[in-house]
Amino acid sequence: MKLRFAIVAALLLASSALASAQDKKSCYSTNAFEKEVGYCAAVRIGNTLYISGAAAGGEMPGAINSVYGELKKILAAHGLSMANVVKENVYATDLDAFIKHKALRKAMYGDSFPAATWVQVARLYSPALVLEVEAVAVFP
Repeated sequence: MKLRFAIVAALLLASSALASAQDKKSCYSTNAFEKEVGYCAAVRIGNTLYISGAAAGGEMPGAINSVYGELKKILAAHGLSMANVVKENVYATDLDAFIKHKALRKAMYGDSFPAATWVQVARLYSPALVLEVEAVAVFP
């Protein structure tokens, strides 16, 4: 009986994963850079939107505003807001500078903070970039 239950459960999980893969919707911006590099700005699978990293260079305060502004645009294009973000990954070439200006990030989320990971990296795709943030959002 336990074996039969395990087989049924495995089949249900496999069919669910297959349906999710078939429901994948890649959401390209009009940016030719996406095609050149080989990625898309966001991918929706079911009720989850996976947003590729928005990145910016310059001084950290400006980079924070630029990156989170871009994330807001991507979310809005899908009818979502920062309140729908459940996970973010921050990659900074100077994590101390990002932490110093964390109030700018907090203002973007209001009172609805996601789970978050902040990591310092040696460099991003382009050496001029100082910050990249990727996010996962859910549809209501």
